[in-house]
Amino acid sequence: MSVLVEFAIFPTDKGDSVSSEVSKVIDLIRESGYNYQLTAMGTLLETDTMAQALEVVNKSHDILAENSNRIYCTMNIDSQKGKDNRLKTKVEAIENKIGKVSR
Repeated sequence: MSVLVEFAIFPTDKGDSVSSEVSKVIDLIRESGYNYQLTAMGTLLETDTMAQALEVVNKSHDILAENSNRIYCTMNIDSQKGKDNRLKTKVEAIENKIGKVSR
């Protein structure tokens, strides 16, 4: 199974720039060993199970909650049986039709 999660999570009580807090979350994701892609507005993550995906989101919340009183999170999930490596293959499917796209 492939579980794709697109999520954004950040504290709302740290002012205009929250990159130092968000960097802690990205470090957690990087160290998790799962495939991920950082974007300007969030992070895409691919895991084998829903439990793994939700564990990363939960740990991300825990990291921010250590020093924040309010945390905002948005999340989209797409799970599909019998598939893997969809972070790469979904983009390749479009590129096969229209050519290279910006990543």
